Amino acid sequence: MMVRFLRSGKWELIGMFVAASVVSLVLAAAAWIGLAGELKETEVRLWAASVFLLVSTGFGYWAAQRIGRRIDTLHLSLKQASNGNFGVRITESGQNSFVEVYREFNVLAEQMEEKMKWLQMRGEEYVMSESASNEAAVLEERKRLARDLHDTVSQQLFAIHMCASSLPKLQQIDRERADAVMEQLVNMSNLAQKQMRNFIAMLRPMELEGRTLYEALDKWFPDYCRQNNLQGELEWRLKERLSEAKEHQLFLIAQEAMANIVKHAKAKGCTLTLSDNERQVVMILQDDGLGFKADGVKRGSYGLSTMQERAQKLGGDAEILSKPGSGTRVKVTIPKMLRGEHAQ
Repeated sequence: MMVRFLRSGKWELIGMFVAASVVSLVLAAAAWIGLAGELKETEVRLWAASVFLLVSTGFGYWAAQRIGRRIDTLHLSLKQASNGNFGVRITESGQNSFVEVYREFNVLAEQMEEKMKWLQMRGEEYVMSESASNEAAVLEERKRLARDLHDTVSQQLFAIHMCASSLPKLQQIDRERADAVMEQLVNMSNLAQKQMRNFIAMLRPMELEGRTLYEALDKWFPDYCRQNNLQGELEWRLKERLSEAKEHQLFLIAQEAMANIVKHAKAKGCTLTLSDNERQVVMILQDDGLGFKADGVKRGSYGLSTMQERAQKLGGDAEILSKPGSGTRVKVTIPKMLRGEHAQ
């Protein structure tokens, strides 16, 4: 019963108030008695009132500090949890009125951490199964492209060969018709070249296949920047190897974000930074392009919905921060919930 009484916030405050009042009255009475024979009655009253006010103020400040520290502890823990650190716990010590609140917070944080682990595991399994199904689809697509190559480019090359073979004799017989055949050859060769470029692009394998995220970015990022006249800088600050699913999603998000820079930003340079801390992985892509007003962009524009969807598959998030004339910043955060990715 006494423990419940002490843990009740209402009764705790009442107890502090009563204790402060009693101590203040005792000290004020002591001051009154001690000074009664030495000073005038008015001065004695002033001294007694001053002692009462000072002691009451001291008790009030002490009580406010005590409750304030408990609230600050709870606020800091809530802030860490809102930033993705579900491993935060509050020490349940003493018999104060906040112990029950701390206990409920710890239970909630533990439940959220377990759920996030489960969601991330399911998300990674989904990503890998999706990747496996995509590989099967790619194999089927390559078979289709092989048939298309035979039916299109191969036929075009055969036609070009036949026309080119007959051209020398045709130039001697009919110059005007030979010029028409020459123009037809140029058109057919341009068409064949365009078709071949399309097929090569479709047949190109995934850059991440068989590589770590760092190896893939170290090869792909400079090449992509050079091809699109960008001054690119890659800053790698990851301390530990990530799971295959996380690397896969981060690489796809980086590709999407870089494509957006080329399409929309008109930037001269960009910086891709990957870092991590105890609880999460952070990827930031900053460009020096035109920027835009956030409220003037339609939902789903600039590939944000695609990047958010990829990050959310692993319990993370993606956001775009931009201002006209100040470039655009893409920030992706993914929590480290699985064993081996953060300190236990």
